[in-house]
This record gives sequence, structure tokens and C-alpha cells, in this order.
Amino acid sequence: MLNNAEQQEILRRRTFAIVSHPDAGKTTLTEKLLLYGGAIHVAGAVKSNKIKRTATSDWMEIEKQRGISVATSVMGFDYACSPSSPTNQVSSGAPITYHINILDTPGHQDFAEDTFRTLTAVDSVIIVIDSAKGVETQTRRLMEVCRMRKTPVMVFMNKMDREGKDPFDLMDDVEQELGIHVTPVTWAHGQGVKFESVFYIDHPDQLNEKEQADMELIEGVYPKFDREAYLAGDLAPVFYGSAYKTIGVEELLKFFVENAPSPLPVEAVERRVDPMEEGFTGFCFKIHANMDPNHRSCIAFFKICSGKFERNVYYKHVRKDQQMRFSAPTCFMAQKKETVDEAYAGDIVGLPDTGNFKIGDTLTSGENLHFKGLPSFSPEMFKYIENADPMKQKQLDKGVHQLMDEGVAQLFVSQLNGRKIIGTVGQLQFEVIQYRLEHEYNAKCRWENMAMYKACWIESDDEEELALFKKRKAQYLAYDKDGRDVFMADSAYVLSMAQNDYKKIKFHFKSEF
Repeated sequence: MLNNAEQQEILRRRTFAIVSHPDAGKTTLTEKLLLYGGAIHVAGAVKSNKIKRTATSDWMEIEKQRGISVATSVMGFDYACSPSSPTNQVSSGAPITYHINILDTPGHQDFAEDTFRTLTAVDSVIIVIDSAKGVETQTRRLMEVCRMRKTPVMVFMNKMDREGKDPFDLMDDVEQELGIHVTPVTWAHGQGVKFESVFYIDHPDQLNEKEQADMELIEGVYPKFDREAYLAGDLAPVFYGSAYKTIGVEELLKFFVENAPSPLPVEAVERRVDPMEEGFTGFCFKIHANMDPNHRSCIAFFKICSGKFERNVYYKHVRKDQQMRFSAPTCFMAQKKETVDEAYAGDIVGLPDTGNFKIGDTLTSGENLHFKGLPSFSPEMFKYIENADPMKQKQLDKGVHQLMDEGVAQLFVSQLNGRKIIGTVGQLQFEVIQYRLEHEYNAKCRWENMAMYKACWIESDDEEELALFKKRKAQYLAYDKDGRDVFMADSAYVLSMAQNDYKKIKFHFKSEF
């Protein structure tokens, strides 16, 4: 086991994702949390006509221009606070310095796969809801992933300074739409233009007549906060506020660091990995190209699952069965990074990547482990990608290769004619790829539409039937970027007939990395 000092390092870590539907205020909330944590001195904002500063987490040029997040950003900082929340069971005492790792995820559904993979690397989640709109489709999908993984969830009802739903209606929305029991921790002084501040349910102060009635109703309807139920994923604490006006954010942050879990055990194929184990383990959940455009560098993001990671120490790359060491591991504040000598379970570290890593790769002190839950889903839109500048073929090839390694989209190569096909979840991804190819790789591409219904990975224990299938369906076959066979059906009928005619062929609609 680790020594006491190393165990305390792990216990003070809080690694969580902030998720929401688009425009709920997720990135603005991230900025204000960074501001309270002392990580930044001036909070930025998403794009608007009045505010020219951009959010710290939205560091990519296309994010600044569009005012949206298109990739998960990782931000780490220390935050010291005294145990003071009235609802917290920890007795007051000396300030505790927590190490916080925030993962700000894309809200747009076209980048949901990036968000899903990020959820495998966190120990808890804060869901941001626009109080004027309530729970939307993308939030429901994200909650399904949290529920499947039993991830503890807190809810921040944002934009209470605007006209919107009644606080009780919002609570009902969360319970009915997200399928989780809720309990309010803070409540709003006023609503819309009258919204001034929030107060703790367990410590009300100077309430008006309506708020006193609200408290009586809350007492009779909602359970008291139960930390064990929250940690089990059965109860979601709810907070009210306005990230833009910085109301309710500090209450959320203090309550979160005191009650959210420290690093949790992680399931591997072989066994359950405990964060307090002495041996180091970690897995790659994200790869990002051009963190520093001047050097065209790729960074592999690793979640440390157990033990302690140290600079210049050899670790086993399980898939390659090789020993590797890293002289420049980094921690992050969005695009900014600094070299670290050590990191602990719960931390996110970036390792320079020259093509050694794939999403899902494992590093360990020596044990053969494979972590679960990092799927690649079948795309829903497909286009041929063509070079628009014959003088830049090398740049285009490199750009496509690196962007596909990120998992922003998927590359398929037709086995019939060798044409390259890009598959995405939505149209916006094509625009982002085209923009990044031109501005990060100096390569131009053009898209050609194609009729395609579904791509699925195929395999079979019957080699003869697989060979027959590949011979008869040659025009529908492609390779993915790892050389695996993919059946690309241009209609639901073609896919259905293939499944009926070849019972010994397995058709997979997601590919585990």
C-alpha cells in the first residue's frame, strides 16, 4: 500500500466533469469555478457582441469563433476551504486544500462521443440546467451514461436571473426526466429580475412569506441530503444560481469539494483496481493534436487509476508490451501546460505522443490490465474526403490521421477502390475537421456526399462463412483506421438482409477500443 502522505494526496483529489445541453452555461460555470479557485483572475465568456474575452476552457480558435466547446478541456487547480457548509457532516477545523481536476465537456450532441469517453475518466459529475428550458434531450442521454456507471451527480440550476420555470417545477423536471431522486441544498432569493442571492436550505435567513412557505413544502416533500445515497448515484443534490452573475457558485463549489468522492475504484477486464494500490495504473481516454500548433504536438490524456505516477520512471505499455518512460509529463489549464514530476490516482496527466497511443491504451507498473467502457460508436453521417490542393497531400494525410486518432470522427477506407470515408455523428463535425485541417495543417479538403445508412464492425468464428461474406459483399466493405473489417450498408434493407443471410457473422454497432 501507499504510505500515509501518498494516501492523503489521493484523498484530497476531486476529478469531475461538467456536462449540459448546449447554451446552458456550462463553460461560464467552469470559468467561475476557476475564478473562485484562484486559477484565473478574470473570468472569460463565450462569444458575444459585448464581451471579447474568451473562456479559458474554450482555447481552440474555432471554439472562440463559434462560441461553443468542441473538445473536452482539462483544468487542474488547488482550492482551500474550511469545512463550513451547514449541510456537511465534517466538523469545522483547519482549511483543507483540495486538488480539483475539472473536465469541461462539449455540450453539442455532435461531440457526444467525446463527452461519453470523458465520463469514464471522472469520479463525479455536475449537470448544468438552463432554468428557462429545463431538462433537454442531450442532458437525458448524458444522465443515462451516469446512471449506467452509477456516477454521483450534482445539479446546478443556472440562469435563475432570467424568467423561467418555477424552482419546484425544475425539481420535478429533474426527477421525471433524469430518473433520479433530488434534494435541494440551496434555494433562490427571488426569481428572474428579482433574483438576488441563494441560501442554504438547512440555514435559511431573512425569508419572505413565499420563501417560508417554500421551506415548509420542501421539508415535507424532499428528503434530507444523504451523502451515502448521493455517492451511490441514487440522490442528486440541487443548487440554484446564475453563473453569469456569480450567484450560487461559491456555495456549489464548497459543498462539492466537501461531499464529492475522492478517486473511486475502476473496473478493468481482469479485476477491480483500487486507487490506494501501490502499483501505478492508468488509461488513455483522449488524444488531442496540436495542443501547441507551433510544434504540431499530440498529447495523450491519461486518467491515473491507482498509485503514483513519476516522471522518468519506466512503465509498461500493455498493448505494445513495451517499457516506456516520459521525461515531460504535463498537467493542464486548458491549452496551457506545465511539466510535473509526480501525479496521483485521480489526476489527469498529458503524455507527449508520437503515434504510440490509442484511446483505451493502458500503462501500468508491470501488470497486464485492460480498462473497460471506451467504445467507438457507429457514425450516423458519411462523406468521402478529397484533397482540394494536390501540393498538400502529405499535410492532409497527417492531419486526417491525427484528427482521427483524437476520436472526433472515424476514418474508413473502401476495400473496393481505396477511397477515404469520414464518418461522424453530425454535420458540425465535418465543419470542424475542415477548419482544423486548413488552419492547423495548412491542408484543404472538400467533401463528397455519399448514400450510407450504417457502418458496423464484423467478425466470425466461422472463417469460411466470413470469407464467403467478404467475397459477396466486397462493394460494401471497408477497413477502419486499425485495419479491422467494417460492413458499410447503404440502406436498412441491405443491412437486414446481410444479418438474415449470414447468421454466423457478428455485426457490432460499437467497437471497444
